[in-house]
Amino acid sequence: MDQAVWYFRPVAIWAQRLGRDGMNILVLGGGGREHALVWGLAQSSDRPNVFIAPGNAGTEQLAQRIDCDIVNPISVVRTARRYDIDLVVIGPEIPLVAGVADALRESGIAVVGPSEAAAQLEGSKAFSKAFMQRHGIPTASYATFSGEDFLGAKAYLDDQPIPIVIKASGLAAGKGAVVCHERADAEATLREMMIDRHFGAATDEVVIEAFMEGEEVSVFVLTDGDSYQ
Repeated sequence: MDQAVWYFRPVAIWAQRLGRDGMNILVLGGGGREHALVWGLAQSSDRPNVFIAPGNAGTEQLAQRIDCDIVNPISVVRTARRYDIDLVVIGPEIPLVAGVADALRESGIAVVGPSEAAAQLEGSKAFSKAFMQRHGIPTASYATFSGEDFLGAKAYLDDQPIPIVIKASGLAAGKGAVVCHERADAEATLREMMIDRHFGAATDEVVIEAFMEGEEVSVFVLTDGDSYQ
């Protein structure tokens, strides 16, 4: 829990700076990430009223659960107005990709979360790879194929060294990136994604990426566009 405090204390600090005591904060999501966000926000000395939708068993002692379709921008805005919410903190990627943060901002409700356009960096691996290449950000070599171009993807795969990484471009609940150490596994994975549509719409595009060995590092940044924590 100490590590959770370190990561999410900036959110609580930012919330404190918004204004009045007893502000109403709504967290969207129902996973461990949102549990940690709720726990961090509850540490604020301003003692905010924290709500969560949909929440989970672990959040019940920390926040009031409310019903809301968190991937529907209109539903989220209506819920925020109904409960007089001052700040919405969006945890999952899907509401961000659906434009929930945009709808809240347009309605004058403060929100922690990127716009729909910015969320493409998370919602589309094809978009993020092209973004990095366009802006000179180091990234593994790759190729992107539409979900209908299995033969083109297979031909590209046949020319690449193994191991190799095959990714469903869209959101796939954290399971859309597969590291293949055998060529037969790579071909089977490609077929599962593009022919069998194992990840559904997430495989409308597929990224085939060179394998890179090393440590994975995540950097979490909270920003208002001018400053950051």
